[in-house]
Amino acid sequence: MENINAKYVSQKISKTRWRLVSHSSLQQPDIFATGSWDNEVNKISFWSIGNHGSSDMDDGFEGDPQLLCEYKHDGDVLDLQFLDQDRIVTTSSTGAVTIFRLHQNSQTISVAQRWPRAHGYPCENAPCTGVVCSSPEIVTVGEDGKIIIFRADQEGVNRVIENADSSTIHAVTYLRTTEILTVNSIGQLKLWDFRQQSNTPSQILSLSGDRVPLHCVDRHPNQQHIVATGGQDGMLCVWDVRQGSTPFSLMEAHSSEMWEVHFHPTNPDHLFTCSEDGSLLHWETSTHSDMPSFLQGGRNNSMKSRSAMAPAGGNQSLINAWLSGDSSKGRLETTHMLPSQTLSVNSLDVLGQCLVCGTDGEAIFVNRQVPV
Repeated sequence: MENINAKYVSQKISKTRWRLVSHSSLQQPDIFATGSWDNEVNKISFWSIGNHGSSDMDDGFEGDPQLLCEYKHDGDVLDLQFLDQDRIVTTSSTGAVTIFRLHQNSQTISVAQRWPRAHGYPCENAPCTGVVCSSPEIVTVGEDGKIIIFRADQEGVNRVIENADSSTIHAVTYLRTTEILTVNSIGQLKLWDFRQQSNTPSQILSLSGDRVPLHCVDRHPNQQHIVATGGQDGMLCVWDVRQGSTPFSLMEAHSSEMWEVHFHPTNPDHLFTCSEDGSLLHWETSTHSDMPSFLQGGRNNSMKSRSAMAPAGGNQSLINAWLSGDSSKGRLETTHMLPSQTLSVNSLDVLGQCLVCGTDGEAIFVNRQVPV
């Protein structure tokens, strides 16, 4: 825990995201954004973990994150995504979608674009629960069951799938350039192909048995058919969207709701989850063979594997570590990343060796030396 800096910020943090670094550079991220919720005045804030002119130290940066600037946000910040280096998209409990621009030289924020009632019912607003961006495209989902596609360079709405879901959509991510994944409050994972004009999903996968609400979703950065979700029961589910309609494997991860799951963007043998139970877990597939496997070891021996079979005609050696179920081939290790916590860890983000998370304990934690 010695690599962690805690910064107390006097507001409950709902979302944290690193600013993107260019693919060509090997530098670590130095700026992140946070959004707050359940405060009298909610804010979007930008923070720096740069060394602020101090001499370069061998062990990287020292000290707390420094506040660069902040801006009042109408409603709770329910999701945050960077559109590019200078712009970030927020979604609100009021149903609004806003693009903010960071002016780094003057350390100020301005509103670049706003859709005030993007999500809603005929007579009232509906919270906009999630957003994913691939500039200039922005995709949002909401409690109203809608999927809305915007373009950052256009004022109007590009496309609306009105009745995408009869229940609340909790999160969204890209599967491929023209396909997205959504998760909902009745345990379903849906694939949508925007090349189709149809307003129905191209595929529906679901948890069997109890329809436990799913809160978060992420896809493997290199093997897009592999998807991880987390939900109300704290279980980590790994799915193969090419086959089957239920999760490939289920792992007991947290004792209450899992709020976010993220594969490491460049080293996807590492995955991170955070929860209402106050914990943030680092999952690592440690492999000892050509064909790694995804299997619990040590104290976390509660994995249930649906199948370890290769897809028909598939190359056995290419089966991903997160899907395989042969315990002799490897194991999964989990590490607690935070000191003992009692209040919810609502959000996390990881980029390079840097991890940031935000809590209901009004704290931001930054770790600059994540072992990935």
